[in-house]
Amino acid sequence: MSAYVRPDALVIALDGPAASGKGTLAKKIAGQFGLPHLDTGLLYRAVGCGVLDHGGDPGNVAAAIEVAAKLDLAALDEARLRGATMGEAASRVAAIPEVRVVLLDLQRRFAAQPGGAVLDGRDIGTVICPDAKVKIFVTATPEVRAERRFKELAGRGEAVTFEDVLADIERRDARDSSRTTAPLVAAADAHLLDTTTLDIDAAFRAALDIIGRR
Repeated sequence: MSAYVRPDALVIALDGPAASGKGTLAKKIAGQFGLPHLDTGLLYRAVGCGVLDHGGDPGNVAAAIEVAAKLDLAALDEARLRGATMGEAASRVAAIPEVRVVLLDLQRRFAAQPGGAVLDGRDIGTVICPDAKVKIFVTATPEVRAERRFKELAGRGEAVTFEDVLADIERRDARDSSRTTAPLVAAADAHLLDTTTLDIDAAFRAALDIIGRR
């Protein structure tokens, strides 16, 4: 057992592509078990946002590292970070190996809390918490994920089209899966949860079944 995971702690790792439902599931699971929750995607969105706020390019390695090194979990503005622009910026900075190294310790310290934690992202079960007691890889077809993200963005008043959202989803899938450092991939011991035909309540029940069996 790694030092950052306590032997008696319940650490639950949820990984998956954009708009698969992992974030919503992670929040509900954390509430069910009374555990702290971290959406690690927000960290990369915050880094991308910080670079953009200073007029920089999210692909600029030095600028992204500087922002990542100063990141404060307590200062994350989730409402602002949920936009489509921040999602694209997050995917770009997440492909920078040095940024992932800077954020690695922050995520592992969160997971090391007494009792455990729930974390969702792209590399929780493979890199951040490979010794997590429960690993779930949440997925759905690109079209279903794009429809979910389109409704989310449109509901916030963003001027988007389904076609543009689907193209963005497919770009991010390709970038996340092909990066050399911590690519998006299911851990060998992760349980697959396909939410294509499931609403959130059904997906939550399925996740609880997985956790119960583990």
